[in-house]
Amino acid sequence: MSEHFKTVGRPEKKVDGLALVRGKPVYTPDYDAPDALVVKLLRSPHAHAQIKSIDTGQAEAIHDVVGVFTFKDIDRIPFTRAGQGYPEPSPYDTYLLDSKVRYVGDVVAVVAAKSEKAAREAVKNIKVEYEILDPVFDMREASNEGAPVIHDEEDCSGVFDKSRNIAAHFVMDIGDVEKTLESCDFVLRKTYHVDTQLHAALEPHNALTYFDSVGRLIVVSSTQVPFHCRRILSRILKKPIADIRVIKPRIGGGFGGKQSIIVEPYAALVTIKTGMPARIVCGREEVSMGTNIRHEMSFDVAVGATKDGKIRAISLQGISNTGAYGEHCLTTFMVAGSKTLPLYNKVDAVHFGGDIVYTNLPPAGAYRGYGAPQGLFPLDCAIDELAHEMKMDPLKLKEMNSIREGETSPIFEIMGEGREGVPQIMRSCKLQECIDLGKKAIDWDSKRGKKTKNGTKVRGVGCALAMQGSGIPKIDMGAATIKMNEDGSFNLLVGATDLGTGSDTILGQIAAEVLTVPLDKIVVYSSDTDLTPFDVGAYASSTTYVSGNAVRLAAEKVKEKVLDLAAEYLERDRSELTLESGVIRGKDGSSVSLSELCTMHMYTFNQQQISESASYVGEESPPPFAASFAEVEVDTDTGKITLINYVSYADCGLALNPIQAMGQLEGASMQGIGWALYEDIIYAKNGRMLTNDFFTYKVPSRMDYGKLTCGLVDSYEPTGPFGAKSIGEIGIDTPIPAIANAIFDATGIRLRHAPFKSERVLFEILSMEV
Repeated sequence: MSEHFKTVGRPEKKVDGLALVRGKPVYTPDYDAPDALVVKLLRSPHAHAQIKSIDTGQAEAIHDVVGVFTFKDIDRIPFTRAGQGYPEPSPYDTYLLDSKVRYVGDVVAVVAAKSEKAAREAVKNIKVEYEILDPVFDMREASNEGAPVIHDEEDCSGVFDKSRNIAAHFVMDIGDVEKTLESCDFVLRKTYHVDTQLHAALEPHNALTYFDSVGRLIVVSSTQVPFHCRRILSRILKKPIADIRVIKPRIGGGFGGKQSIIVEPYAALVTIKTGMPARIVCGREEVSMGTNIRHEMSFDVAVGATKDGKIRAISLQGISNTGAYGEHCLTTFMVAGSKTLPLYNKVDAVHFGGDIVYTNLPPAGAYRGYGAPQGLFPLDCAIDELAHEMKMDPLKLKEMNSIREGETSPIFEIMGEGREGVPQIMRSCKLQECIDLGKKAIDWDSKRGKKTKNGTKVRGVGCALAMQGSGIPKIDMGAATIKMNEDGSFNLLVGATDLGTGSDTILGQIAAEVLTVPLDKIVVYSSDTDLTPFDVGAYASSTTYVSGNAVRLAAEKVKEKVLDLAAEYLERDRSELTLESGVIRGKDGSSVSLSELCTMHMYTFNQQQISESASYVGEESPPPFAASFAEVEVDTDTGKITLINYVSYADCGLALNPIQAMGQLEGASMQGIGWALYEDIIYAKNGRMLTNDFFTYKVPSRMDYGKLTCGLVDSYEPTGPFGAKSIGEIGIDTPIPAIANAIFDATGIRLRHAPFKSERVLFEILSMEV
C-alpha cells in the first residue's frame, strides 16, 4: 500500500535526528536554571516501619542547605502516581511524604541545597528513629491471615481489601470452564511464574521546576504523560491547573517507567517552599529501587482440547505483586488477560481472574507490554505443552485455534483496562503471513524435535504467537493543532509524547501526506501543556493510532480550508480544485501555491490565520499481531543457554516509517530476550534491592545473542491513519514463551519460572539424571 503515498510508508529521517547525533541540548538536564537548588531524597533503609521521630537540625545547619522537609511540613493528600485515564482505576494509597515507610527506598525527607555536596551531606545528617514493623515480601503470603497490613491508614481509597493486602481483584467467566474441561480429551494444568524486570532506561528520572515571571509553576520533566503530570501535581500541591505548566523535552528512554509521577512533586515542593528553582536527578540506584519495576505475576493455567486439536477451554487464575503501592495494579493485571486470551477465540469457555497484592517491595508500575507478556508466558507455553501431550506440532495447534480477519472474541467487550472493553472485529489480521514468514526463516520443519547435538550442547526451536492493542478504546484521547505559515510550511502542535520512538516524525509524516508537502515543511512541537493540545501521553501503544488519527483529521480540516479559500481567490468552483505537491490547481490550469495563498490571507486578502484543531478517541483498539521463533543451544554440563537465532514477524498495519517500526520491533524483542535470559532482580533478606546498577543488573548487549531477524508483513488497518496500527509493545510479548518452548524442544526440560537462569536449567538437568 505504501506505493500509493508520498510521505507515509517511507523511511523518512527523524525530525530530531540531527540534533540528537550532534549532541545538541535537548534533554531535561540540558535546561539551564541559574541558582537552581539541588534536591536530594532521604530514603528508608527499612522495608516496613513507622517513623517515631525525625531530627533535621544538624542537616539544616550545614552550609548551603536551604531547607529540609518531612511529612510534618506538608498536607497529607492521598493520590496515585499512575499517569493514566481519569478517574484513575488505581487506588489512592500514596503520600508525598508519610509517617510510615513501606519499602526500602521509600521517601522519608526532602533536602534542598545550593550544592550537590551540601545536599548529600544533609541527607546523611537527618536523624530518624523508626519503629520496625514486620514486612511481607512473598506475594503468595501477603493475603494470608496474620500477615502484616501494609496500608492500614484510613484515608487511602480504592483498595479492594486493605486488611488482606489485596489492592485490586478481578474475575471474568465465559461459559463453565471446569465442566468443559471434563469433556476434553486432553487437559493440562500447570503453574507459571515470571519475575519482575527493571526498565533500565539510560536517562534517569529528573525534573526542573521554577516560577515564571507571573508566578506560575513551570515543570520541565522527562515524563511520558505531561497532562496527567499537571493534573496530579494540581491535586498534590493544591494549585489550580491554570497555574501549572509542564514541558516535556526529549526523553532518553521511558518504556513505561516515566508514566508515573515520581520525582516532579519533590522538586515542585522545594520551589513552592523556597521560591527558588529546583532540580532533582535520580542516581541509578534510586531509579532502580525508588521508581517503578515490572509486576511479578504467577498464573495457574488450565487448557483443554479435543483429540482433533480444537482448544475448548482456557483458565488463567493469577496473582500479581504490586509492591508497596498500587499504581497501575488493576490495569496491568487485566491486560494479562485482555491482550492474550482473545488470540484463541475458538474456545467454548474461558476464565480469567485473581488478586493484585501489596508487598514491602518497590512499587510496580507500567512497563512495555503492560501485563501482556506475563499472561502470554503461561498461555502460550501451556498450549505448547498440551500439543506435545497430543503428539502434535505446537505451531499447528496454535495456528489452527488463533483468531483471524473478520472474527471477534467476547473478551474484547468484557475486559478493558480497569473497566469494561468494547466489541471489536478484526478488520486487519495477517497473523498467518507472520507465521509463514517466521516458520521459513527459522527452518521450523527441519529443526523442530531434532535435538541436534554437538558434544555437551544441544539445540532446539520454539515458537510463540501474540497480539496487543492500539490505545485504550473510548478512553484515550489525542488532539492536534495545525497552523499555516506564509512560506507554505505548517506548525504541527501535538500533546503526544515522543519517548525516542520517533512519534514526532510519524505524526509529521501524517500531516505532510494529507497536506501534500515534504516532511521538512512540517515543524513539529510536542508536549507542552501550555502550547499544545491535550493528549493522554505515550502509553498503551496509542500514539500512532490515536494521536495519528487526530493529526490526520486536523490536516484534513486545514486542507479543506485552503481549498475553500483558494476557490474564493481563484473564483473557481470548489469541486474543480485539487491540492498536490503544495499547489492548488483548477481544471482550467489556474493555480495558486500554498505559500502565495497563506501570504495573501495574512497580509492583504481576507486576512486570517489558517489553522485547525481536531481530536480523536478510538472506538476500538485494533491489535497488531506477531509470530516469533527462537533457536537456542543449551549446554547440558553448565545449564547455559545461548540464543542462536531469534525471528519475529509482525503485522502493524501500514508501517508509516518502516525503519522506525523495525527499530521498535527489534528493541522490544531485545528487552524480552533480556528478561527471559539475563535480567534478574535480587533482594537482600531485609528487602533491599541488591541488583540496583548496571554492574549487578545485566541487560543484554550485542555480544549476548546470535542472529536477530525482524520483519513486517504487508497489512492495512482501515480505522488507522493511512492503515497504521501500533508496533511499540508487541515485540516484548513473545521472547519468554518462544525461548522456553525452544529449551523444551532441545532438552525436554519445561521451565515454568522466568528468567531462565543457568542454575535453574542445570538443576532440572540433574533432576532428570537422578
